[in-house]
Amino acid sequence: MPIYKAPVDDTLFILNDVLGIERYNNLPGFADATPDMIEAIVGEAAKLAEEALFPVNLSGDQEGCKRRDDGSVSVPKGFKEAFDLYREGGWLGLAVPEEFGGQGLPYTLHTAVGEYMSSANMALTMYPGLTQGAIAAILVHGTDEQKQAYLPKMVAGTWTGTMNLTEPHCGTDLGLLRTKAVPDGNGAYKISGQKIFISAGEHDMSDNIIHLVLARIEGAPEGVKGISLFIVPKFKLDAAGEPGARNGVSCGAIEHKMGIHGNSTCVMNYDEAEGYLIGAENKGLNAMFVMMNEARLGVGLQGLSIAEIAYQNAANYARDRIQGRSLSGPKAPDKKADPIIVHPDVRRTLMTIKAFNEAGRAFTLWTALKSDIAHRSDNDADRQTADDILGLMTPILKGVLTDKGFDHAVMAQQMFGGHGYIEEHGMSQYVRDARIAMIYEGANGIQALDLVGRKLGLNGGRAVMALFKEIGDFCEENRSNEKLAAYTKALKKGLNDLQAATMWFMQNAMAKPDNAGAGSTDYMHLFGLVVLGYMWAKIAKTAEEKLASGETARADYLKNKLITATFFMERILPETALRKARIETGADTLMALDAAAF
Repeated sequence: MPIYKAPVDDTLFILNDVLGIERYNNLPGFADATPDMIEAIVGEAAKLAEEALFPVNLSGDQEGCKRRDDGSVSVPKGFKEAFDLYREGGWLGLAVPEEFGGQGLPYTLHTAVGEYMSSANMALTMYPGLTQGAIAAILVHGTDEQKQAYLPKMVAGTWTGTMNLTEPHCGTDLGLLRTKAVPDGNGAYKISGQKIFISAGEHDMSDNIIHLVLARIEGAPEGVKGISLFIVPKFKLDAAGEPGARNGVSCGAIEHKMGIHGNSTCVMNYDEAEGYLIGAENKGLNAMFVMMNEARLGVGLQGLSIAEIAYQNAANYARDRIQGRSLSGPKAPDKKADPIIVHPDVRRTLMTIKAFNEAGRAFTLWTALKSDIAHRSDNDADRQTADDILGLMTPILKGVLTDKGFDHAVMAQQMFGGHGYIEEHGMSQYVRDARIAMIYEGANGIQALDLVGRKLGLNGGRAVMALFKEIGDFCEENRSNEKLAAYTKALKKGLNDLQAATMWFMQNAMAKPDNAGAGSTDYMHLFGLVVLGYMWAKIAKTAEEKLASGETARADYLKNKLITATFFMERILPETALRKARIETGADTLMALDAAAF
């Protein structure tokens, strides 16, 4: 049976020691996030994830959601009880403003505990996750009346939320959507159309479901310029603001999916459902992207989360499974064979995942901290810089962490040999669940195109130049520190490869856009490698400083950090040269074949 233990100590090390979260006490909500408070919250989150969410993960995958004849949907056994504990604990409102029932704590802390929840039960955690995205959109673009009507109960978790974008004939190209909105003459709209792949679209865990739906108002321009966003509740609100008559929205079917079986991914039918415009008319994408960008960060976190639980199970199995003898002589002479963890190739696999997970955790928390600064700082320059970096990192975090999260779930499964292919060990579920994260909220090829086509040149390249300077300055400032030389030299080489690839695009992609498209995925991963390398360099510097100060309580932990950092720099970061070489081949070979030759 699978196991899971939330990496609390590692989270606290990143937050307190590497990022120095106490330095941000001037930001709203951070003063309350003292080290003791953070430790208590993270500890309680770990307990909830391990004791409530994780025990129903495997059974939820096996049972799945069921659609009844009346269109209602039941979630797997134990899901509602676990969700109620999540809801009652106030986890939905951890980072939401207090005026709407939240706790106003840092989004960084919300991200930290979100990893545990997704590791423990990705399918279940998607219900509150989508609700939090809908909350974010209403917070930014909703009217005061809309905020008061919907947010308190969504924050409390008695109502949940969704996002409705995709239609049967269009996915990423939302300009093709056909769902229509007709004014009803009383300030509302009648919404008609069909949406597919709607996670948490219908279920029996909340009193109401608040759908955020993209539609085109009659007479609006074609394409993305004519899209508006609407709030469409499952139940209309009565005069007291409580769920009343059923709205014209229903679940037509549950998608038969490869994974996340415990989440009700629905085909949603809208039949003149009553909806209310949120944000400006024909500006629906502006409002939707608030939710979409938050979702992309959350999906990147899912990639890390699945890699973490898959790794824990693989490492546990490798310590116990005996097979073959060590190449350098028996390590367990009292047994008929050695544990497979003695084998170099097993170590390679486990170290690769471990190095990714620990740097990925720092990456997600560092990015979340940028979000907090961007949204909470009263310093215009700090806010702009943080927002620039956040926008640049969003496609990288989503694309790289989910690509690697899936790859590493497969690698962890491989540790089990044939047992990994058997459902009872749980590894198959992690592989299946991880696969969707590469697809939804913008498939990873789209993330790569967004990075190269939009984010690099945004504001004259202000964000990318700032980040290059930040990493370059770190290398220069620590260049004379012999204990950090192995890390800074490797990081500087990776940064040089990234800068050279960026310059190549500037020189070769303007006149020939296919060059940008051909190299975009490699560039996204090259960029991700450098950022992960930067995280490891920061972690290594912190570990060296702690050891030099005479800290003994965590000495072994800190030394293991340095070993893992060295592994990343020696065995993983050099891939930047490969990615750069691919980018510089351009698009000619990719585009040479006639379509009929495929």
